[in-house]
Parts: sequence; structure tokens; C-alpha cells
Amino acid sequence: MAAGATGRVSVLPEPGPGLARFVAERAATGGGRFTLGLSGGSLVELLSRHLPSAIASCPSAPARWLLAFCDERLVPPEHPDSTAGAYQARLLPRLPGPGPQVLAPSPGLAPAAAAADYAAKLRQAFPGEAVPVFDLLLLGLGPDGHTCSLFPGHPLLQEQEAIVAAITDSPKPPPERITFTLPVLNAAKAVVFVATGEGKAAVVKRILEGDEENPLPAARVRPHSGQLCWILDEAAAKELTIPVENSIL
Repeated sequence: MAAGATGRVSVLPEPGPGLARFVAERAATGGGRFTLGLSGGSLVELLSRHLPSAIASCPSAPARWLLAFCDERLVPPEHPDSTAGAYQARLLPRLPGPGPQVLAPSPGLAPAAAAADYAAKLRQAFPGEAVPVFDLLLLGLGPDGHTCSLFPGHPLLQEQEAIVAAITDSPKPPPERITFTLPVLNAAKAVVFVATGEGKAAVVKRILEGDEENPLPAARVRPHSGQLCWILDEAAAKELTIPVENSIL
């Protein structure tokens, strides 16, 4: 990917507060419904620690929010690998009430049924949109370049019709998951990747400064008409040579 296609790259000593302010300000813009897609992993901790105070300083009623999950491991909600369960336990109780509408995959379904069920929920929540257009998607990044449950070399990278797809052979356990597809990621009004730690430095450089014939999954996320941002800590950005900023706002 050429440097000009990377979007805005911000390097912050502590990404959590800046990310939370970015979300809160986006949510406060416009005054209507705010649709937010969340990924799991380290984002759960960052948002749980910093988003409640950011909302307090930049008021936005969470009752106007629609929260959805960009992918989900097909485990019970109480399982430590459940993204929806983690947010339900750690973030949602800390938000001022009344809380947001939460759109989560139905537990207990087989992968194909879970994907179809979640896609139907999305279509109901985004009526009239062939592909749901989120106001903001927050994405993580694996050391292998995967994002959501879209993994390098996997056939799901070619999916152009389904908005939610099932995966039964995830190279990262658990193997059974459902995930937003690239058409949903690239339809969003804004996408923010968050990557921290030295273990992400090599893949961050590869995505932001490389130009590969077969790009990694995260490098395929280029919103058609939306904003693309990267929020990195200093360790994750240590190998970059492209210009970066020291603020997300």
C-alpha cells in the first residue's frame, strides 16, 4: 500500500485516552443515531478504562448509540473468548444510562446459522442499505495482519456478497467464528485501527509502507468514501519511516 493510501497515522504514548476522545466526539456529532462497530482483544480494556470519562467530558447520550461487534468467536457469552460477553461485563455497566442498543450474535447457533442470523439483525438495524454503513468501526490488528476474523490467504477475503460470513477453520483458536466481511469494513464512514506493542511493529510497517500484490487483510481495508485512521503507540510505530502525527483529533 502506498503511503498516501494509509490514511491518518497517529502515534500516542498512551492510545487509550485519545481513542476514547475520538469515539466520544464522533458520537456527539450530528445528534442522531451513532452506529459503532467494536472489535475485541485489547480494545475491550482500552475502551472500558477510558471511554466512560471521555463521554462525561464530551456529552453524548449512549441511548442514541447502536453497538455491534465486528466479529465474534462462537463460544458462550460467559466464555473469556466472547467479545460480546467481555463488553457486556466490562464496558456497558460503566456507561451512563440508559445504555446503548446492542446488536450481538445469537449464542448457541452453528456457524452458518449464526452468520445468517447476525446478518438478518444487521439488515433490520440498517433498513434500505444493501451494505450497512457504520459511523465508526474500531478494528484491531494481529501480528499476522489479520483483522476481525479475516486471515491471510483465507477465501473469505474474496467474499463480496455476504455482509457476515462464517469461518470454521480459524488459524487462531477458537476455530468457529463469524465476521464482518470486507464490503462492510469498506463501507464505513470512519475506520480506526488500533495497534500497540513492539510485537506489532513489523506488520504495521508492512501494511503502511509496503506495496504487496496480495495484501494482508488489514491492508485491504480502505473505506470507499470514509476516513481511515491508525492509532499506534510508540512501540508499534518504531519501524515506520512515513510521516506520523502526535494527535488523533
